[in-house]
Amino acid sequence: MAANQKTGNNKLAMTLLKGRTFIVLVILLIFFSVTANNFLSAGALLTVAKHVALYGILAIGMTYVIITGGIDLSVGSIAGLAGMIAGGLIEEGLVLKIFGVTLYFSVPMIVLITVLLGAVMGMVNGIVITKFNVAPFIATLGTMYIWRGFANIRSDGKTFSKLAGNEGLGNTGFEVFGRNIAGTAIPAGVVILILIAIVAGLILKKTPFGWHVLSIGGNERASKLSGIKVDKVKIWVYAFSGFCSAIVGIIATSQLVSATPKTGESWEMNAIAASVLGGTSMAGGVGTIGGTIVGAFVIGVINDGMTMCGVTEFWQKIIRGLVIILAVIIDQVQRNLQAKMALQARNENK
Repeated sequence: MAANQKTGNNKLAMTLLKGRTFIVLVILLIFFSVTANNFLSAGALLTVAKHVALYGILAIGMTYVIITGGIDLSVGSIAGLAGMIAGGLIEEGLVLKIFGVTLYFSVPMIVLITVLLGAVMGMVNGIVITKFNVAPFIATLGTMYIWRGFANIRSDGKTFSKLAGNEGLGNTGFEVFGRNIAGTAIPAGVVILILIAIVAGLILKKTPFGWHVLSIGGNERASKLSGIKVDKVKIWVYAFSGFCSAIVGIIATSQLVSATPKTGESWEMNAIAASVLGGTSMAGGVGTIGGTIVGAFVIGVINDGMTMCGVTEFWQKIIRGLVIILAVIIDQVQRNLQAKMALQARNENK
């Protein structure tokens, strides 16, 4: 009887742990609706949604990386450099001094160039990690500074503010990514987040590539022995993270209608927090896109809720750090409980 009660308590605890992010989100919504004026107003929720879109897209790429047992500290810098690339192409075009000409591209072409360069930056991370055997933390810490440096070099630290384009040059319409979908109150960034989340979720759960990603995080050595091209998968995972970062840079730049080298500073922390809060294990091998999206909502609500309550940026940083630490601790508790329940189940079956 006592054993059955203990097993029941463990199952209840596991259920609560698995649903912890959603529970926390509900509690936060209730808390800030009471403590922050107009937190549930349409305007405030619209602002939260715009921020969640940015954190969520970054976190989706980060989720893939963490599942493989890695980390990507360069996502915020890639977003910043991507915004500067897009902004520079609109305002200044591509100057070919050797030919004495300046090329201007349409907005769709600028977006394509920017996301491809973002993927290349992510691929550089993956190559450094796999081919030169550099730890992901060190490799992406280094490229974080490199990409941020290039973002500043692109404009000598200045801002590109003339992003409306010129009809005569055929480069107008960039602001569409920062606006609401025509005839609705839904931000374009939210729609992009939903599309990326659906595709990323299906790939992770329904395709061989997704299974390989999960397998590598679970046991890299066994994955190699089973014939999975581990290095190739990791490189593509980091390329996907760079792709997501570039999209965030485009959306953020469009929302501001200006490109600044500071875009994306410290956003890697929001991406990591959203991913881990959503149930992605820092040990690798475990993670879902749906959980990551809920985690992004938690981060968005915390950040905007604290701002509306008048909490200073200094305390916000402390609280975000504590959230990350707490999320990792809870993840470890869940892993230990799962191992304990698995051992109990084996003993009962003997």
